[in-house]
Amino acid sequence: MSDGPNPLVAAWSMLYARRLSAPRPKGNIAVDHAPLARVLERLQSQGARSLAESSSDLKAYRDTLSLIDPDDLTPQESLAYWINLYNAGALHRAGQAYSAALESILRVPGAFSAPWATVESETMSLDDIEHGKIRRFGDPRIHGALVCGSVSCPTLRNEPFNGALLDKQLDDQMRTFLASGGARLDKSSNTLHLSRVLMWYGGDFARPRRMPTLLPAGPSSLSIAMVPWLDPHDAAYVIVEQPRVVFAPYDWGLGCSVA
Repeated sequence: MSDGPNPLVAAWSMLYARRLSAPRPKGNIAVDHAPLARVLERLQSQGARSLAESSSDLKAYRDTLSLIDPDDLTPQESLAYWINLYNAGALHRAGQAYSAALESILRVPGAFSAPWATVESETMSLDDIEHGKIRRFGDPRIHGALVCGSVSCPTLRNEPFNGALLDKQLDDQMRTFLASGGARLDKSSNTLHLSRVLMWYGGDFARPRRMPTLLPAGPSSLSIAMVPWLDPHDAAYVIVEQPRVVFAPYDWGLGCSVA
């Protein structure tokens, strides 16, 4: 299944999310993400269909996070908070799709546009959390960390994100995402095949200081932006040979893998 959201609707959701207050973390408290860890453990051992049984756990985790002001956290803890909240919501929507025997999370009404959480009096959908909160931290590596309950989305990490480990976790996620299909180099045709995620959000990698941006990235600037997370031999090849960039089709079929 390769059909996806309407591009105009997606662009509007990015603009609409800017109504939300920008994150301004300045505290030092920590957050316990153990409830999400238990869901991830079950998902890894029992498979994606276990998500249908995790609905109450994910909603309880969301409600616990909703009692915390993320601006009372450090910047790293705050970004981890928002990523985990988003992924919990995506897993909940995927569980709804499995329960209803739907072929895609996109078949769940309002999967990304309906309200998912209320934090500090702001009621947000998953789109709102991604575009209005997470992308405003200015770290493009988040695109290797966010999942969408679909075959072509990045592999879900087998542990919650944690402020103290966040830099290493995000680097690992980008390397895993690219190595598992996000970037495939074909030297015989001098072509770099990239995930469509990198087409949709390439501007964030090319111009991270301007995140979130709607402006696309040029193919050459995007391929160079991927170099830090590519296999070293592939990275060297990309720098020297400047392969043409082709974006792979995106499979929105229901799926969620954990590594």
